[in-house]
Amino acid sequence: MENKNKKTYWPHMILGFLAIGITLGYWTVKSASSLPVQESNQYMLKYQMADLTINEILESQKAFDKVYTIQIQDVEMMVMTDNVNSNRPQPNPVKLSKGMNHFTYLVTKKDGTVVNDAKVSFLLTQPHSRKNDLFLEKVVFDNGSYKTGDIEIKNAGRYTLQLRVTVPDSTGFSAISAYLKP
Repeated sequence: MENKNKKTYWPHMILGFLAIGITLGYWTVKSASSLPVQESNQYMLKYQMADLTINEILESQKAFDKVYTIQIQDVEMMVMTDNVNSNRPQPNPVKLSKGMNHFTYLVTKKDGTVVNDAKVSFLLTQPHSRKNDLFLEKVVFDNGSYKTGDIEIKNAGRYTLQLRVTVPDSTGFSAISAYLKP
């Protein structure tokens, strides 16, 4: 008879653990869905297309690099100090100015002749977001170089200047880091 008067708390513990589990599951889903997922736009393509055709992209880039060079002109570079804890040197980024910016690229063959019949497109993007991307399908050839029009940059932060140059036998890419100080 004494056993009937004893109270057992294990059903309450099971219900408590179940409630905690449901609460933590809800919190995980809610916090994960509130963070936006940004697709990569490396090689100026959607991630899926770049992933499916990466071998062709790399072969085309290698063929392009054997014959052609891409250089950015008339920009000011920021001088970066290398991280002493990293063995990988960081290239100097382009210094952007608040307001209107324009970019000039020189596409030449290895022998120095200027390429004037390439199909050139430009993308200004931020590494962490595609919200403010600016894509120019056609960059015009003017006075021996490819020039973008005036591009207004309002937000401070990191940017990437991407250029895709398509010639009849290959396609080359250029990606240069850029920074706009607050």
